[in-house]
Amino acid sequence: MPARRFLPWLLLFLPLTGLTGEHADRGDTLAEAREAGEATVTVLYVPAGGWAYREGDGELTGVTVEIMRRFADYVAEARGIELELDFVEETDWTVFYGRVRDAEGGVFGIGNVTITEPRREELAFSPPYLENIAVLITHEDRGKVDGPEQAARQLADLRALAFEGTLHETRLKALRDEHWPELGIDCAGSNDEIITAVADDTHFAYIDAYNYYGARDRGAPLRHHPAFDDTGEQFGVIMPLNNDWQQLVDEFFAHDGGLMQRDFYRELLAEHLGEAVADLLTGQ
Repeated sequence: MPARRFLPWLLLFLPLTGLTGEHADRGDTLAEAREAGEATVTVLYVPAGGWAYREGDGELTGVTVEIMRRFADYVAEARGIELELDFVEETDWTVFYGRVRDAEGGVFGIGNVTITEPRREELAFSPPYLENIAVLITHEDRGKVDGPEQAARQLADLRALAFEGTLHETRLKALRDEHWPELGIDCAGSNDEIITAVADDTHFAYIDAYNYYGARDRGAPLRHHPAFDDTGEQFGVIMPLNNDWQQLVDEFFAHDGGLMQRDFYRELLAEHLGEAVADLLTGQ
């Protein structure tokens, strides 16, 4: 294409190069908060029963929501900074993750994100607020599955389902690559979609233990296969790498013996997830 014909097209696209930064989520930095004595930070959340959900009156609550509110209280008490939390819903977990990663300043994400070393290269994490257990589930009418080889035989008519980019998807891919080459893996957009598909006996899945017990309590016909239990995951609040709130977040999590050792933490789990799940997640 001649240069004079190419130039108008180039000029057309040049303004787009700056849009990413202009449209990135942003919150006040800690430096700005110290100077002003107040700040507004953005808290992106993925709706999830028990963790970040709206009650009948429309009030947003849940374990992670209330932890962030406790953090705001701590900032006011320890630093004299009035911290306003602007909660922003994002229903797509993958989009949520990317929005926090690409954000600027005081932006936090509560979406039960597993802390991993590869993710630390693109996100900052709080200390853990949960020790998670991942469980493999099927419809309750399926027989007990004792291992990967049995799964390939007993669940041969099913497909797997997971959120894209999660450790649950990684687990299913490992099952496929090591034991079950024919396994088809589909991507889900929500926990409810996963629960519905498994309850319809079209798929099996890995989910977090608290989601399994919550779904069972609501009457979903699910079966848990303990041979596939995977422990050791930790969930953290996520922040963009360029944030300057990290030290204060770490301080909040550590004070008074540590977040997961405080009475209010177990009370939150029991209130929003139920006593049985609270016992499971706190090792009682």
